[in-house]
Amino acid sequence: MFEKMRERWTTAIQPLVVRMGSLDPSVLTWTSLGVAIASFYLLSQAENDSSGATWVIGGVFLILVAGILDALDGALARHQGTDGPYGDFLDHTIDRVVDVGLLVAIGMNSNFVDDYSTGLLAGLLTLFGSYMGTQAQSVGLGRIYGGFSRADRMVLTILALLVASWQAYTGTAGISVDSLHWIMEVFNLGNSELNGMTFALAISAWGGIYTFLIRFIKTRAQLL
Repeated sequence: MFEKMRERWTTAIQPLVVRMGSLDPSVLTWTSLGVAIASFYLLSQAENDSSGATWVIGGVFLILVAGILDALDGALARHQGTDGPYGDFLDHTIDRVVDVGLLVAIGMNSNFVDDYSTGLLAGLLTLFGSYMGTQAQSVGLGRIYGGFSRADRMVLTILALLVASWQAYTGTAGISVDSLHWIMEVFNLGNSELNGMTFALAISAWGGIYTFLIRFIKTRAQLL
């Protein structure tokens, strides 16, 4: 859904791209990774209190900065006419590192998440969805973008983290899954409380499965 806004975003950042002149696009790519890693630390260590709320907001801000830098590097390379296979490879590699690192960092926050392995699971399933897009290319098809896009996942994750920040600031507890239908326990990946962070993990995990299936079906249809 949010992937459709890419063209508008590209137009909006064009003046900034022009002002960057001859700056090496890879500098922006590597900087985005460093900024993202800093956000991972904040999100993994945030307490469930007013101070922790500030850490979560800081983590969200850094993720947004990393996302802007990630968008600028490709636009700058195209503007300079220097875009090529290595730049595309580096950009997609760091995208995957950020995607998985963010979910693992959220899973490591024991103040909101019961079991850190749910972050690992969410990261793995997210990779499954991404893998199907590149696998289609490896057999001679165009890249498949159906399903739960990276933009969709990032927007919903950021909104979920803002909810987690509000919960920490106000001392509001999440929803106890024990009192709900067992399907909610499955959806919540076994975590006992549905809060901003566990929702971010759950939506990424199930979105990864959905994306994997959709892209597999589309690839199969094109190949057959």
